[in-house]
Amino acid sequence: MSETNLQPESGQDQLAKTFEPGAIEARWYQHWEQGGLFRPERPQAQPFTIVNPPPNVTGSLHIGHALDNTLQDIVIRHERLKGKDALWVVGTDHAGIATQMVVERQLEAAGDKRTNHTREEFIAKVWEWKAESGGTITRQLRRLGCSMDWSREQFTMDPHFTRAVVKVFVDLYNQGLIYRDKRLVNWDPKLKTAISDLEVETREVKGGFWRFRYPLADGVRLDDGADHIVVATTRPETMLADMAVAVHPEDARYKSVIGKHIILPITGRRIPVVADEHADPELGTGAVKITPGHDFNDFDVGRRAGIKAADMLNMLDAQARVIQTADGLIPAEFLGLDRFDARQAVVERLKAEGLLVPHVVKTKDGEEQELDAEPRTIQTPFGDRGGVVIEPWLTDQWYVNAEVLAQKPIEAVRSGAIEIVPKSWEKTFFNWMENIQPWCVSRQLWWGHQIPAWYDEQGTPYVAETEEEARALAGNKPLTRDADVLDTWFSSALWPFATLGWPDETEMVKRHYPNDLLVSGFDILFFWDARMAMQGLHFMNEVPWKRLYLHGLVRAADGQKMSKSKGNVVDPLGLIDKYGADALRFFMAAMESQGRDVKMDEKRVEGYRNFATKLWNAARFCQSNGITGSASLEAPEATSAVNRWIVGEVVETLAQIDQAMADLRFDAAANAIYQFAWNTFCDWYIELIKGSFDAETRAVAGWVLDQILVMLHPFMPFVTEELWHAMASSEAPRANDLIVARWPAPQASVDADAKAEVEWLIALVSSLRTAKNELGIAPGARLDAFLAEPSERTAAIIAANPAAIERLARLTGITFAPAPAGAAMQIVAGDATLVVPLEGIIDIAAEKARLEKALAAAQKEAKALDGRLSNPSFVERAKPEAVEKARADHAHHSAEAERFAAALARLG
Repeated sequence: MSETNLQPESGQDQLAKTFEPGAIEARWYQHWEQGGLFRPERPQAQPFTIVNPPPNVTGSLHIGHALDNTLQDIVIRHERLKGKDALWVVGTDHAGIATQMVVERQLEAAGDKRTNHTREEFIAKVWEWKAESGGTITRQLRRLGCSMDWSREQFTMDPHFTRAVVKVFVDLYNQGLIYRDKRLVNWDPKLKTAISDLEVETREVKGGFWRFRYPLADGVRLDDGADHIVVATTRPETMLADMAVAVHPEDARYKSVIGKHIILPITGRRIPVVADEHADPELGTGAVKITPGHDFNDFDVGRRAGIKAADMLNMLDAQARVIQTADGLIPAEFLGLDRFDARQAVVERLKAEGLLVPHVVKTKDGEEQELDAEPRTIQTPFGDRGGVVIEPWLTDQWYVNAEVLAQKPIEAVRSGAIEIVPKSWEKTFFNWMENIQPWCVSRQLWWGHQIPAWYDEQGTPYVAETEEEARALAGNKPLTRDADVLDTWFSSALWPFATLGWPDETEMVKRHYPNDLLVSGFDILFFWDARMAMQGLHFMNEVPWKRLYLHGLVRAADGQKMSKSKGNVVDPLGLIDKYGADALRFFMAAMESQGRDVKMDEKRVEGYRNFATKLWNAARFCQSNGITGSASLEAPEATSAVNRWIVGEVVETLAQIDQAMADLRFDAAANAIYQFAWNTFCDWYIELIKGSFDAETRAVAGWVLDQILVMLHPFMPFVTEELWHAMASSEAPRANDLIVARWPAPQASVDADAKAEVEWLIALVSSLRTAKNELGIAPGARLDAFLAEPSERTAAIIAANPAAIERLARLTGITFAPAPAGAAMQIVAGDATLVVPLEGIIDIAAEKARLEKALAAAQKEAKALDGRLSNPSFVERAKPEAVEKARADHAHHSAEAERFAAALARLG
């Protein structure tokens, strides 16, 4: 049914003619929040709890946040409507690195810097910044419609949360699960701190692959007579701290020199040749230089070779400048050089000493040319905030024994105590958890939870919740506090229970832990989700949440990952300004299919804005015809077939949505309410009841519209709340706002007879409209129809619906007799095949010619595209978007061909 068909037929409506979401959204959100409706008092109700992944306090809403929070809001509104004591915990993360950078940039802009201030003074400035500018993303979440319990908003640096963080650290230390160790970390030389893997991004950088001769010591030679081993590296500067050369134990070329030594060029350091399977005989020369203090793989090789971490050589300072190694063998000319300047200096020195093996290439003229290195594109780690190349750096840090803490979460997922949805992520979860590495939790920052450890003059740590307790442990010796802070993932791992008041045994903890569900992007499965499972099971002896739903990424329309450098980032606030929050939310839900990423499609967002407008116009139509909201939760009494049918459709739609929500199939739930509201209610029910507004029909129509508003509310909260109140009347006043209304409970069933009758009418009307369109017959043209031998049921349906058949099908009548001879088309509805004469209606010959020509053209296009898509070369080499377009075009032309063939078949 067209939009214009939903305009009021008579009377003065209360709703504005045009649906404008902006003002509606701002008004209703303020009303909900001020009224405390995001957490209505329901102490006797069954609790339902979720926590939001706390966004960085420095953050602003991006499209990933929009997806993540929309899904959570759909769930929490659905559970609230079902009468649960629904709590959505909200808060922000202090975001150590990001926040410190923001405040440092402010200082720099004012000609100041952090080191001009004491730690306490700088932290005070951070708190000032938070008070002034730290609420951007929480305001934006409100614009999205997120119904979070803002009265209990949390911050990971709040005093009660800090107390929980300190207790967890101290307890884990006393249990032997936190310890200090010297290991390699991802070191950001610009920020001068260790960072997590999540804060490292890999970029392709043009670099080189250098080959050097390392002389064998003591006159030893290889079996081929060579007095050296050739090694290859993409980081020549690190050779200043080499401690071994590794070869594969089964590599025949080097077996005779395993256990022998090499005199390392430049430094003269004597290093062993060790056997280790890390060395791949098929890669390069099969010999690998080992720098355990500056490479993660080499660190492991070094430990297997018996080199203790404390003895591994470090050749760089915190800014990645060359410093002297413990053995004092790096020549003075290299000291103080930046790592990349040192790279050039090392290459030049080795080249001068004749130890560089050149890379030989042939020029276009066939001449040989020697290059210092083989040009290569190197996958290089960069800090996502510092923007410089990350350096694996050997340093003392605090670590959590993640291997021990991982055992309970592994068992919880295996036993089903934690259900991961989609289940396909379980394999990834187990693979990571069963091979988990120690978790580095210390960061070299000022902003964050300062590590509760104090050191005496000998460097012995004393870990306690307060300095007084630490001093007592140390026998009142003078102590100095550890300057490092904890990784923000450490504190956010306590989010499901520390936000409820733990370590105090609060009523909130007892009632709302464990949480019922966690909605999370798959990209933080290990950094946050798994660590919450570790801490929750360890400290609460219970899972943090019963279900974990992992959604995909929001990608650009062509499937590429969004990034500022590509210029394909979509601003969700811009979409809200343009189409409204309801439209963006519905898009997110409708496109969220388990296990798949969401492709951004602004046209779809616009389409869902049109959906809201359609519903708005349907409500206006109902208003103008005396239809108001219902005061009944139960379905009204219905006698007519169309009213019995629509009640049954509500029952079926409700069952579909309930099942979809139980399965966390957001797309299925959104599709169910969309199809019912747009097609069933607006396009068919309203059409079928036009001109028949008796008391029963008004009551049923008002009740059905109410059910639509309630079922749609979790997806489109603003327009539904507005219409809920607009449809109220003095006879049916609203007892409360829609956000706290009751989920549908029709206490009715599907009437099979009514369903069959109305579906027969819909099939008849749809088939006739399609046929008219295919044959170029005007939609309003009135035609005759003949049905020779109708079944008893079909005859009864036709007899009961003459007005609807005439008004909607545009049939002057259906004659129960054979059709007269001549051109005609056949229409199928249920078990009936109606014959509609076409003599005098269209030029049969001309129409056949037109359809045959169109069919041939469509088939030709489809065949050509089929040829392209059947060609492996095209499918494998063409751009993905080109292949996708070809498939879409093929589907379009194939469908056209089927339609034209069907139209020709109608003409006989």
